[in-house]
Amino acid sequence: MLSLKQFLLPDLPAACPFDGGVNPHYEKGAAESRAWINSYNVFTDRKRAFFVLGSNELLVSHVYNYAGYEQFRTCCDFVNVLFVFDELSDEQNGKDALSTGNIFLNAMKHSDWDDCSAFSRMTKEFRTRFMRLCGPRAIARFLNNWESYCACVVREAELREGGQVLDIDAFIALRRENSAVRLCFGLIEYCFGTDLPDEVFNNSVFMEIYWAACDLVCWANDVYSYDMEQSKGISGNNIITVLMENNGMTLQEASDHVGEYSKELMDRFVSAQARLPSWGTTVDSEVARYIQGLGCWVKGNLDWSFETQRYFGIKHLEIKETRLVTLRPKERSEELDSDSDIE
Repeated sequence: MLSLKQFLLPDLPAACPFDGGVNPHYEKGAAESRAWINSYNVFTDRKRAFFVLGSNELLVSHVYNYAGYEQFRTCCDFVNVLFVFDELSDEQNGKDALSTGNIFLNAMKHSDWDDCSAFSRMTKEFRTRFMRLCGPRAIARFLNNWESYCACVVREAELREGGQVLDIDAFIALRRENSAVRLCFGLIEYCFGTDLPDEVFNNSVFMEIYWAACDLVCWANDVYSYDMEQSKGISGNNIITVLMENNGMTLQEASDHVGEYSKELMDRFVSAQARLPSWGTTVDSEVARYIQGLGCWVKGNLDWSFETQRYFGIKHLEIKETRLVTLRPKERSEELDSDSDIE
């Protein structure tokens, strides 16, 4: 029998119907991207240690396992830039965090813009790589998603400061944006060299598949990160907390619900593909590849979560087998080191 300080994770990997893999360019691309981001010397010692343990590049290797070398390296750079944004915004209020987010946006939109900050310089280097191979429609969607991401990161900070927990529908809408998952989905077209028409993203069936994948990643991250977040006192932006507060669930019931709903989402992801309209042979082929990329994100995120110490520390392999999580004690304020928003 489980104690009140333990819960079983849902067996999400067993329910996942998608294929996984590791990018063949992982070792070279990861080392280069890690050295590149460290050259800006923006991390505190504790944050650098967390950066290494989190294995961002390993995540990229799983979720973009099909990417060529240049695309893989660029994706690593972007995920590391996201990590830096979190590092910079950790010590900022909502207004200042939005200003930091606008540095990225201005550096991406205007090639001659530069405020001489390290964040601006690294963004401009990423921009050069990204713009060279990314289509104009995909670029526009990517930048729009960045604006939504920044706005929702600010909203999350306001909710955290006020100790407020949203209702389920409001939380899902916020989580889809502040998780940065949509930004990462935006790199799928870049990796495949496609530039889908906007009408694809305006199609309700396609977006049913898209949102199912987004929620699968967000909810998996939340159930996996819950223990770490509750120990730091920052679990308000987590579906587990939302379910317990709004639906009166126990921790185990909330975890079980994530498992059940994730199975529904996986079924929806698969079944909706048969209802997609046709946009012509070429676009249909590109849409199929994009959906393949979404599946890689869902599967790759699950695989990575148990290969890194990001969520479960040195017990990650043991917890992968047992699915049993024992809650950590609350950390003292001087021990706290905020987690990244790259989820």
